[in-house]
Formats: sequence, structure tokens, C-alpha cells
Amino acid sequence: MFTDKIEAKDFAKMPQEYKDLLIKVLTIQADSELGGPHLYVESWILNAPTAEDQMMLAKTAAEEIDHHRKFVKVLGELNVDVSDLIKHRREQRMLEIFRDPLVTWADMGCFGTFIDRVGGYHLEDFSDCSYLPVARIIPQILKEERQHIAHGLRILDSLCQTPEGKAEVQKSLNRMYPRCLDMFGVTGSKRSEQYLHWGIKKRTNEQARAQYRAEAQKVIEQFGLQEPDPLKDRRYL
Repeated sequence: MFTDKIEAKDFAKMPQEYKDLLIKVLTIQADSELGGPHLYVESWILNAPTAEDQMMLAKTAAEEIDHHRKFVKVLGELNVDVSDLIKHRREQRMLEIFRDPLVTWADMGCFGTFIDRVGGYHLEDFSDCSYLPVARIIPQILKEERQHIAHGLRILDSLCQTPEGKAEVQKSLNRMYPRCLDMFGVTGSKRSEQYLHWGIKKRTNEQARAQYRAEAQKVIEQFGLQEPDPLKDRRYL
């Protein structure tokens, strides 16, 4: 296992495998940070049911775009230009979960509660990253992500007060949950093991997915919902 800590000035000395892995995962992260805003800014910021919800979504969008900016800056220090990502539309996002529109308010609640929670797991994996410029930006980003998740929970709590709202949430959950599990990547992935070896991440895909599922199940039970079939489509197996 690689245990050294790397500054930007040391990056050029690293093996090509390390360079390729770091650039790939940071590029995906930079793209994903725009995924949420490009889904809900047009659809929900001015259509959310309360002024507080509108304010929270505007704040969330600003913070996610700032997260994108921070990852772009780290990549820029490595002479990697990803400035074109900000021009990409929903259909061009790297991860499938960010390509489908959020049609209902229940979709918005499930996005914040479950998809932002996946994002939190990916960010936590960088918290002790061997590349120090990444590790340094994670604490503040994680703090803000937890607030995004909390807003999603508040939306679900409000919706689940009625049978109709609860049914809408279950419908959204059924559609999103399998994709949430897919977001952790394929089980037994060689690349996942390489990230672990180089200290870029601290968990394998399957370890992170199992921990996420255990946490998500508690939330699902809290609202009296049913966990969708975790093996539906089974893309991650």
C-alpha cells in the first residue's frame, strides 16, 4: 500500500498509473458536481413549494458549482483543462444518474436524500487522499453536502405525511435506488483496487456500497418505505 502524501510539485514524479487514476477520478468528480445543478436549477428553484425550499436549492446549486470550481482548480494545477465541462448539458454528463430530469418534487427529495448521500461517500473516500491538494478541500465540501442531504430529508418528511405523497416518494425511490447502488462502480473492479493501493480512495466499490446500503435502509425504514430490489438490473455485479 502506498502511504506517502503528495503535493502538487511532486505529481510529475509519480508513476503514470497514479497520474492516470487521479486525473480520471477528479474529472468525474468535477463533472458530477455540476450534475445536480443542471437538473434542478431550471426545474425547481423557482417551482419549489416554499420560499425556504427555493432558497435552499439556490444555496445548494451555488455550493455544488463551487465544489466543481475547486476540483477544476486542482486539475488545473496538474495542467489538465476541464473547462469544457461547464458547457455540457444534462445528456452529456458522465454518470447516467445525472442525465434524467427531476420531474416531481418527490424526485427532488430522493435526489437530495439518496443521490447526494452517494456523493458524500465518494467525497469521504478522498478525506485521507494521498494527493494532499484533494484532501485539503474535502472537509468544507463534506460539511455542505450534509446540509444538502438534510434538505432532501426534510422534503421526504413533508411528502410522507400523506398517503399520496408517500406513494410519490416510493415511486421515485424505486427508480433511483438501483442507480444509486450503480454509482459505486462494479464489484471486483481492478481500478477500485488500484485507487485503494495508491491511497487515492480508502474503500473498494463493494465496501462503500454495502455501507451506503445499510445507511439508506435506515432512512427508508424511517419513512415507512420499502427498499427497492437492490439486485434490480445488477449492473454493478
